[in-house]
Amino acid sequence: MLALLAGCKTITVEERHLIRPDALSGQAPKQHLDLPGAKEMELARPEGAVLKGVLLEKPGAKLTVLYFGGNLFHIDDAGDKVAKALAPCNVNLAMMDYRGYGRSSGTPTVANMADDALAVFDYLDQRYPGAVAVHGQSLGSFVAAQVARHRNVAGLVLESTTTNARDMVNNSIPWYFKPFIRVELAPSLLAADNTAQLSHVQAPTLMMTGEADEVTPPALAQKVFEALPATHKRFVVTQGAGHNNVLSNPATAGALCPFLHAPAML
Repeated sequence: MLALLAGCKTITVEERHLIRPDALSGQAPKQHLDLPGAKEMELARPEGAVLKGVLLEKPGAKLTVLYFGGNLFHIDDAGDKVAKALAPCNVNLAMMDYRGYGRSSGTPTVANMADDALAVFDYLDQRYPGAVAVHGQSLGSFVAAQVARHRNVAGLVLESTTTNARDMVNNSIPWYFKPFIRVELAPSLLAADNTAQLSHVQAPTLMMTGEADEVTPPALAQKVFEALPATHKRFVVTQGAGHNNVLSNPATAGALCPFLHAPAML
């Protein structure tokens, strides 16, 4: 009713509305998390930011998974949950806090998050040549897609993903307001398009989404899946899972571990 009385309204969405580093969100990570056996990683960037993360190596592991978390992800809050979920898969696991989040310094943008991700991948690929897969959740799925677009990744896992920034914003607007709202996105956000990035990706890909995900609905994830030209790909809808609990769902290891061990991955 308010929208009707006020007439149509234009909403401009900037990067700061979707990328929420600690300085904007006010969310500080918990006390430094001690992950048994983890080695600390540190990568200095040309602009002065320092990326910090951890590497957990498993004896005999043939694959290393580089994990990109969602918005508000901190290693010290959720790194142990990611490590626990991937433990049955017997892979090495690398995680970095985005710049401006948790352990890492600097200010994130769409552009430098993509550049940082490529730099971290290159660092790991030198250590484990041709045996690094990328896994991205929510916001991290856009980062992982960028890496898969520009590097020869051993495999790609997209969790709780969606098509593009515009669809994500539109999905957050109640249907009864949509006739009265016009959304404009910053140019950098318009470039955040998974369907466009992944249309060039041939790497083996696993997509996992929650059946009850209201943030990035399965219908949008399905569109991303259809854009993939890869011949080795699988789409899994986890029953009862929402946006942030796909990886912790007991059914996930049954899909994730066999994918990471598939011959096409190595």
